[in-house]
Amino acid sequence: MVQIQVVEFNGAIHDVEALEGQTLLQATLDAGIDGFAAECGGCCVCATCHCMVAPEALDRLPAAASDEEQMLDFTAEPRQANSRLACQIKITSDLAGIQFLMPKRQY
Repeated sequence: MVQIQVVEFNGAIHDVEALEGQTLLQATLDAGIDGFAAECGGCCVCATCHCMVAPEALDRLPAAASDEEQMLDFTAEPRQANSRLACQIKITSDLAGIQFLMPKRQY
């Protein structure tokens, strides 16, 4: 298990134990956290699982693939330098302790 933190827009903090290899989207769904619409089911075609990575931890993630980069242009909340899609972030032990921030809205 990999311990990560998810912070909702309202400030609520969730400590999440994620399985290595699952996506951030699946880890939050398994933990019962609302906030990601994930209308496409995690296939990187809807941009409704937009999140931000804590800026100091951004370099701990691999770069976004071109399809994720393109979808980030369609997020409901303005894209930021640390924006990512939760369906594209694979949980690894390198991400232990990382904090992910949820935007105000997904659509």
